[in-house]
Amino acid sequence: MRRVAILGGARIPFVRANGAYAQASNQDMLTAALRALVDRFHLKNEKIGEVAAGAVIKHSKDWNLARESMLGAGIHPTTPAYDLQRACGTSLSAVAQLGNRIALGEIDSAIAGGADSASDIPLSYGRKMQQLFMQSYRGRSFMERARPWLGLRPGHFKPASPRTGEPRTGMSMGEHCEEMAKEWKVSRREQDELALASHRNAAAAWKDGFFDDLVFEFEKQKTDNNVRADTTLEKLSTLKTAFDRSPAGTLTAGNSSPLTDGAASVLLASEEWAAAKGIPAQAYVTFTETAAVDFVGMAGPKEGMLLAPAYAVPRMLDRAGIKLQDFDFYEIHEAFAAQVLCTLKAWESEEFCLNKLQRRALGAIDRKKMNLKGSSVAIGHPFAATGARIVATLAKQLAQRGSGRGLISICAAGGMGVTAVLER
Repeated sequence: MRRVAILGGARIPFVRANGAYAQASNQDMLTAALRALVDRFHLKNEKIGEVAAGAVIKHSKDWNLARESMLGAGIHPTTPAYDLQRACGTSLSAVAQLGNRIALGEIDSAIAGGADSASDIPLSYGRKMQQLFMQSYRGRSFMERARPWLGLRPGHFKPASPRTGEPRTGMSMGEHCEEMAKEWKVSRREQDELALASHRNAAAAWKDGFFDDLVFEFEKQKTDNNVRADTTLEKLSTLKTAFDRSPAGTLTAGNSSPLTDGAASVLLASEEWAAAKGIPAQAYVTFTETAAVDFVGMAGPKEGMLLAPAYAVPRMLDRAGIKLQDFDFYEIHEAFAAQVLCTLKAWESEEFCLNKLQRRALGAIDRKKMNLKGSSVAIGHPFAATGARIVATLAKQLAQRGSGRGLISICAAGGMGVTAVLER
């Protein structure tokens, strides 16, 4: 097995939906992120082993998104590319898949990425309109093609409301996370404190220039525009709850990741390829893991929908032969502040670990090592792009430190989780 090196990443600024990128498509954004990576590492017309990227909110025309974006970014046209999608874990899953191919010697270099626009959403007019159109399309004569349209009614023009709810429950991720916050007794103040830390860390990282070689201008936007350097606990505490309007609700727009547009990419390679190109490795992908939970209760008691990383991480640590405390950095995706806190409490709970994981509790982490450059609550969360953002951020932190180990934990829709260990 060959070591899988992370050489660095590039992304465009993450911006709030319906703002600076309102007219940009997934392909526009992903092409920009890939082009920034090409420019940063001098890969113009370079043949790469493979490119894998995806989007969650996707038009049917984007069926070959990775390939089209790669061609637009100036990578050599003989480079293969493919799309994948695992909700919020999309680009970390791409890193895992491509890393395995590098480790096995099948390819020497790869690019993983993702993009998502919450502004350029596909609109559907429902199955009745679709069936009417298809009946017309199948007609052999003019009359056969025209006849179905005689049944056209005003109701056919009612668009289906776009939403990110879970198909099996009809609930949004925020509603599911609100249930988890109640189950794990996560308070509003705890969530606001974590959100405040995310904003402060992200603002400090921008001020210190940490993102200068990771984030590249797009559509006249130079920085992530959701980061609030001036927010306070007092300001966060005044926000109304977003998913449970009763006094028991705790999740707000301030302690949840906002709907975001953006794209990110990361360059992976074998040590030999990196050396030949004169590009130093920032870190290495050493372990990855995925998990899923029964959040509907189909096979037994239902589990919290965003709690899958609580299962994936222990399995990964056991394979690696390390403890939860053996990390210098923790990058835990902040879909919601409550999700992070529920996961941490699960790892600390003897009851949960004994009953669900058949092991002793993993224990607590040092919070001073978690999300040091901010995370999704502050920076934003374009679903498929978040994994690549986190990998590039963590790899750079490890490179700056000179040695160490970092944990990545990402929850995803559908009750799934994707995790990884990076080392230097």
